[in-house]
Amino acid sequence: MDRVRHRRGTAGPAARPRAVTVLRSIDEVVELIGRARGDARLIVGIVGAPGSGKSTIAEQLVERLAPEAALLGMDGYHLPQARLVELGRRDRMGAADTFDVDAFVATLTALRFSGGLVLAPGFDREIEEAIPDAIAIAPEKRVLVVEGNYLLHDAQGWERVAPLLDLAFFVGVDHDIRLRRLIERHERFGKTPDAAVAWASGPDEANARLIDGTAGRADHEIRLD
Repeated sequence: MDRVRHRRGTAGPAARPRAVTVLRSIDEVVELIGRARGDARLIVGIVGAPGSGKSTIAEQLVERLAPEAALLGMDGYHLPQARLVELGRRDRMGAADTFDVDAFVATLTALRFSGGLVLAPGFDREIEEAIPDAIAIAPEKRVLVVEGNYLLHDAQGWERVAPLLDLAFFVGVDHDIRLRRLIERHERFGKTPDAAVAWASGPDEANARLIDGTAGRADHEIRLD
């Protein structure tokens, strides 16, 4: 583990430098989660820019923490394509205001305080649409791994998310590696090479700058590149 200095954030006079642990392996993340566990459900946020590898890391954590862990992805809360077209936001799908943040917060709140089964949407990348009630999270799942871009964003309704997290990990990655992954992903799901580059360097890059600005609000940083 390394330690670096970050700022919690710059929104308001309470912002201050703090030390953030940089984790270099999944083993270190699993160890920290294990130490943080108690009687109540532990909610762990995995945050990062598009292409950072946060989804892969979240899946690895759930696998390592099985059978007591469950995964909730933010992608299931994308607004429907038709709604994005109505709002004039389809050409920047993935931005902070293209998600149903109210529904996302409601699900997290239920997972924090409800003792019963909670249903959540999944996401189909082939059609870029949410799938209602695709995920069932049972009360026996004592560790909830939540992954998404805007878990530490402090505006547009997202500021309600961080207080529901027990631990927040920010996934850092080299810019060129992240860009290459994004282009490959866009091509894999049907974009032409030119369109893939345009989307990765346009809307995705704008979102990445916003997300990178939230890194200082995390408890720890993960760097596996």
